[in-house]
Amino acid sequence: MTDEVVTVAPDTAFKDVAKLLAQHDISGVPVLDDEDRVVGVVSQTDLLAHPAALARSDLQHGAPEPPPAAGDIMSAPAVTVHAEDTAADAARLMTRRSIERLPVVDVEDRLVGIVTRRDLLRMFLRPDSEIRQRVQDILTVVVGVPAGDVEVHVVDGIVTMDGMVQHRSQLRVLHAVVERLDGVVAVASHVTARNDDAAFSDAGHARHAMPW
Repeated sequence: MTDEVVTVAPDTAFKDVAKLLAQHDISGVPVLDDEDRVVGVVSQTDLLAHPAALARSDLQHGAPEPPPAAGDIMSAPAVTVHAEDTAADAARLMTRRSIERLPVVDVEDRLVGIVTRRDLLRMFLRPDSEIRQRVQDILTVVVGVPAGDVEVHVVDGIVTMDGMVQHRSQLRVLHAVVERLDGVVAVASHVTARNDDAAFSDAGHARHAMPW
C-alpha cells in the first residue's frame, strides 16, 4: 500500500476535489472525519455524475443549487480493507466492487494507507529470482529447515517445492507463509515430513482427556 494518501474532508468544495484529482493524477480520494476515519470516497465518477444532476435541476426549477461539497457527492459507506488483510483479499474486493482504489484502515477504521490496482499489479510482477530467495529464507529462518533439504523453483510466480522436513507441523507453517508472499501466484508443494508430530500431539491430548 501507499501510506502518503491524498484525502479531503466532508466540507471540501467540489472544485477543490476536482483540482486534487487532476493535480495528483488519481481516480478518487477518501473522505475523512475529524478523527481520520473513512466516511466515504469521492471518485471521478461521483464528480462527473453531479454536474449532470445539477443541470437537470436547473432546468426543472430555474435556479442553481448551492455548490456541493465532498460530503454531498461521496459514495458511502466507503469500501475499505484492513491492514492485516492479504493482497489477494484486496484484489478480490476490488474486482467484485469494480473499484480502482481501496482505503486501508486500522482496527478503529482510521486511514493508514491506500492500495490501488497499480500497486497490486506491481506486486505480482515481482521477479521469480527474488521470490525464490524469499522462500529459501523462510525455509531456513522461519521454518528451521536445513539448507538443501527442500528444493525451490519459481516460474511466473508459481512456487514449486520438493523435499522433506523433519516435522509435519513445519509443513503447515511453510505453506501458510509462502502463500502470503507478495508476487506468489500459486504454490505446488511436494514436500513431505519425516515425523507426524501433529498426530502425536492430538493423541496426547486425547490420552489426557480419557477418564482413568
